[in-house]
Amino acid sequence: MGYLFILAAAALWALIGPVAKYAFTAGLDPFGVAFYRALIGGGFFLLHALLRRRLRLDRRALLPVGLFGAVGVAGFYASYQFAVAYGGAALASVLLYTAPAWVAAMSALLLEEPLDRPKLLAVGLTLLGVLLLARGAGGELRLTLLGVAFGLLSGFGYALYYLFGKVYFARYPAEAVYALALPVGALVLLPFGGHPAPAAAWGPLFVIGFASTYLAYALYAAGLVRLEATRASVVATLEPVLASLFAYLWWGEAFRPAGYLGAGLVLLAVLLVVLRPRRR
Repeated sequence: MGYLFILAAAALWALIGPVAKYAFTAGLDPFGVAFYRALIGGGFFLLHALLRRRLRLDRRALLPVGLFGAVGVAGFYASYQFAVAYGGAALASVLLYTAPAWVAAMSALLLEEPLDRPKLLAVGLTLLGVLLLARGAGGELRLTLLGVAFGLLSGFGYALYYLFGKVYFARYPAEAVYALALPVGALVLLPFGGHPAPAAAWGPLFVIGFASTYLAYALYAAGLVRLEATRASVVATLEPVLASLFAYLWWGEAFRPAGYLGAGLVLLAVLLVVLRPRRR
């Protein structure tokens, strides 16, 4: 069941880009989408935690969860936007999905998860597949120093979701963690994207805030407690494959052959992780 939860979360995350284009068309900028995503998603998690009476966090957890909101939510969103600005969207997306490599390295150091050859092969196939996806989409890789730096930082921020969740979702209800972390992230993003949203953007924002944030994170948290952090991160890398499908169906965006080859490598990496027998 853990794999199904992670796959469902990846499908909902894949909606973010195609749906956000509707918000951009309505006149909202990327920082505005990031701010309202954190605000709406955090509101649903807060309501969920209150209704289920699961808004329980020890005093010791308040600071780490708050820092995660500032770094893992606001910092991740902001660094990704700067990566797009300085390096282009293609380079930013490639470096964002260095997250499995970050997770594999940090899991070995912090969570004592074994870094064996199949995991290393799956991570390598994932990164190569995402690179081919970006090239197959026609994006130009502009290797600027700031673009690379912010892109790697966004990949690191994305990896924090897996590592932080692996530790804290086993101790506290996921909705309680997100009920604090997402509003903190929205508060940090407020000066950059807190301007009023156009009326036509509220539909896409609701989809992103509810389905791609609240529901996706709830599914992801349920899957993460059942899987190793490295496995979960590689399986969730199906997101760019699904996002490319949605973009083709809704916006007519098609890949060149290299892009389809990259999608196949990502699928192969996921199968390698899923089908490999677990060690006792």
